[in-house]
Amino acid sequence: MAQAVEDWYKQMPVITRSYLTAAIVMTIGCSLEIISPYNLYLNPNLVVKQYQIWRLITNFLYFRKMDLDFLFHMFFLARYCKLLEENSFRGRTADFFYMLLFGATVLTTIVLVGGMIPYVSESFAKIIFLSNSLTFMMVYVWSKQNPFIHMSFLGLFTFTAAYLPWVLLGFSVLVGASAWVDLLGMIAGHAYYFLEDVYPKMTGRRPLKTPSFIKTLFADETVVVARPAEVRFAAPPVDELRR
Repeated sequence: MAQAVEDWYKQMPVITRSYLTAAIVMTIGCSLEIISPYNLYLNPNLVVKQYQIWRLITNFLYFRKMDLDFLFHMFFLARYCKLLEENSFRGRTADFFYMLLFGATVLTTIVLVGGMIPYVSESFAKIIFLSNSLTFMMVYVWSKQNPFIHMSFLGLFTFTAAYLPWVLLGFSVLVGASAWVDLLGMIAGHAYYFLEDVYPKMTGRRPLKTPSFIKTLFADETVVVARPAEVRFAAPPVDELRR
């Protein structure tokens, strides 16, 4: 059993493995009171005035207490992050990292701007960890890129992957979780999907082209496409040419 888990872990692509490891270590560390969540949450004042820049990263790594919700999000992270990196972004690790960076930037911007808008500022002020939203963004992007895959929710009903984010959003509402967290993930995911997949087809321009300095950080493996071996046919016999 332990060997199977070890093999499964080692077979994960680098970004998925790194993110999953950081999330589990951070959450377990907080549960054991080795790390304080107060040093991890997103606080614009502390980031700007006290230069606690790490909060822009650590708020994406902590998934609250270890409960059923934590297990659900670890499953989503391990599954859909892995599926994206191994399929849609195969051989494009830098592009996948840039997608996560774009999503994190969009989510952070929404929360910061929303916190300054009257009537909704109180709701946004309660969102101090964006790890669940970033995970939901990956689910949304995967569903957009694989819309016709048939899925089942707890064996109760079947649907296509295009509706997966909405099914999960409905489930969150039913169990009493905040819908804002999932909605933010959907907004960030749709922004990426539109700018990366829809807009380039409309205009021929790709605004989310991965910067070269990010590509230098990753040595992407070359994707080899198998092609039939070159076949050379012998010249036809002289007798056939005379016919």
